[in-house]
Amino acid sequence: MTETLPPEPPSPGSAEALSRLVSGTLDDPFALLGPQGSGKARRVTVFAPGAVTVSAETGGKAGPHPLPPVAGFGGVFAGPVPGDGAYRLAARASEGTEWTFEDPYRFGPVLGEIDEYLIGEGTHRRLWHALGAHVMEHEGCHGTHFAVWAPNASRVSVVGGFNLWDGRRHVMRRRGATGVWELFLPGIGEGTVYKYEILGPHGEVLPLKADPVGFGSQHAPEKASVVRDIRGYGWPDADWMDTRGTRNARNAPISIYEVHLASWRRKEGGRPISYVEAAKELVDYVHDMGFTHIELLPVSEHPFDGSWGYQPVGLFAPTIRHGPPHEFRDLIAAAHGKGLGVILDWVPGHFPTDPHGLGRFDGTALYEHADPREGFHQDWNTLIYNFGRREVKNYLVANALYWLEEYHADGLRVDAVASMLYRDYSRAEGEWIPNRDGGRENYEAIALLQEMNAVAYGECPGILTAAEESTSYPKVSAPTDQGGLGFGYKWNMGWMNDTLDYIKRDPIHRRHHHHQMTFGLTYAFSENFILPISHDEVVHGKGSMLGKMPGNREEKFANLRAYYGYMWGHPGKKLLFMGQEFGQAAEWNHSTQIDWAALSDGRHAGLQRLVRDLNTLYRGTPALHVKDAEAEGFQWLEADDAANSVYAWIRRGGPGDANAVVVCNFTPVERTAYRIGLPLAGRWREALNTDAEFYGGEGRGNLGGVVAAPVPHGDQAASAELYLPPLSVVYLVHEG
Repeated sequence: MTETLPPEPPSPGSAEALSRLVSGTLDDPFALLGPQGSGKARRVTVFAPGAVTVSAETGGKAGPHPLPPVAGFGGVFAGPVPGDGAYRLAARASEGTEWTFEDPYRFGPVLGEIDEYLIGEGTHRRLWHALGAHVMEHEGCHGTHFAVWAPNASRVSVVGGFNLWDGRRHVMRRRGATGVWELFLPGIGEGTVYKYEILGPHGEVLPLKADPVGFGSQHAPEKASVVRDIRGYGWPDADWMDTRGTRNARNAPISIYEVHLASWRRKEGGRPISYVEAAKELVDYVHDMGFTHIELLPVSEHPFDGSWGYQPVGLFAPTIRHGPPHEFRDLIAAAHGKGLGVILDWVPGHFPTDPHGLGRFDGTALYEHADPREGFHQDWNTLIYNFGRREVKNYLVANALYWLEEYHADGLRVDAVASMLYRDYSRAEGEWIPNRDGGRENYEAIALLQEMNAVAYGECPGILTAAEESTSYPKVSAPTDQGGLGFGYKWNMGWMNDTLDYIKRDPIHRRHHHHQMTFGLTYAFSENFILPISHDEVVHGKGSMLGKMPGNREEKFANLRAYYGYMWGHPGKKLLFMGQEFGQAAEWNHSTQIDWAALSDGRHAGLQRLVRDLNTLYRGTPALHVKDAEAEGFQWLEADDAANSVYAWIRRGGPGDANAVVVCNFTPVERTAYRIGLPLAGRWREALNTDAEFYGGEGRGNLGGVVAAPVPHGDQAASAELYLPPLSVVYLVHEG
């Protein structure tokens, strides 16, 4: 005989809970919904708005067990379901539609005590294993586990098309004092679109939030997260991973091609290149050009194309603009297969104010500071992370580790480090709050960067990290146990600014700015430097690299060839932004591809050949890279010839490595019989000459090399007379 439920609530004292359930304010759904009790006393309560009948099927001979509606609480059904095992629910709507579903409130929690402890302590290095949306089997059922940190929320729900975006239907379970909410949703899988509906501390409904640890996102302008199953990728790059440490080392040749993937190459209809297409086209191109690494502008999901990725919302989601996560892995695997490292631009310094993002995530200043003097970037109209909050610090450190482990990234370039290090960055007096000692240093950000580097290098052997740091902050690339920030490398912004200011001048005035090309050597070995000619130098009215050069068209190309020759011969690793390798004439535009058509012009094609050969020479000549960060690898031969705007120096490698000499002439005047002191007598091969016809020059040079006589010059035991073409750089390598 079927039990008839009385009109009163299913258990004493639950009228208030039922009312809150129906109104959407219930914060403890497992105390009311799902199975309560066991055996013959087990009762099941279900909330199924829109249904007129609901029954539970246990698979036994007893048939379905009807769950009568609870009078006065629309959508609530409750009744006895004998036994202790699983059951499945069947519902029917008034128009006759029928559906069956698993009851999410019959499943136990997924997160364990260790997860809770580590999250609460702020030491869960692999935070993405616990939070986010994980496709899994749980208690014999396929579905997705959702978990999110929202400690000040009064209720959190998972919403999506699967529940008509109704925040009352799938309220999550609060996990004690950790501030984490979780729920396993059976039947939900790959590709499901979802957000979190959060009630703030006072019950206010917040804008729907994307998942802070979501692995996928919708295409803009849509803003929801997407369930992505990132398990089980079969990485084919074991040999690369075992040996990449030698390719990222201080004594390795590192030449980086910086890429904004959306504007590197466009396809039919103007769409951006896909990860799969880039795995072939970009990887082959970079390999052919002789670069050692690809550096991608931020690939974390971001709502605004014009931010180039530097205002990310989905820190754990590769942008869907180019494909899903496994295809992004295909790109990295393809690069590794060609012997190329992949560096990802990482942005822990700020995040945007978009309503679906991290800002006031649970109705409070959770990820950011409440005080705008600490928590708002005036330059970018973005929010600043509260680096001193242990859960936020954990979130960022874990995110860095996520890209290194889950996507086999070979390095992270950290954006805008200077803005993190100083509390008064770009702020006037009274617009910032001093540290506890009354100073401007941001101790909490410093601690974050140190921990990130320590964890990254400790957990992922062979990787590199690099800081875009524009001040003279000390020991950026020194180990943390020596008081440093722990980066492997630092961008040399001073070198970049000085040398670009020099090269853009009319050669007649360069003699008065001679020091700008030599000053960098006074600090060149204080850090492990990368010489960056990045995207920032060809946007916002700064013009292209070719456009910066003085003179007529021929002289512009000659100046740029000479500048690249100087750069590749200078101590420090190299970085060049896409399009600069062939001298794109126009300033970079993120909304269209770089000007590949320019390569139909021989001058542009010649410049491209020069960069390829500079990379080949740099990689194949130990003297040009082994001691990039060591003073004993460099010696001036001519640093003071301002009248002729000539510079010359020696590069040295390890024992037994042939010396290399670089000689630069930055005037449009040829220098004949220009005597240079050389460390050794004998033949010196002209290994590269930027004036070669092959590169678009006039083909003037030293007929393949010179022979140094034992005639002292300067402080060298030998010397030779060189021909220096106008606006050129000549490389000599000793042949013994």
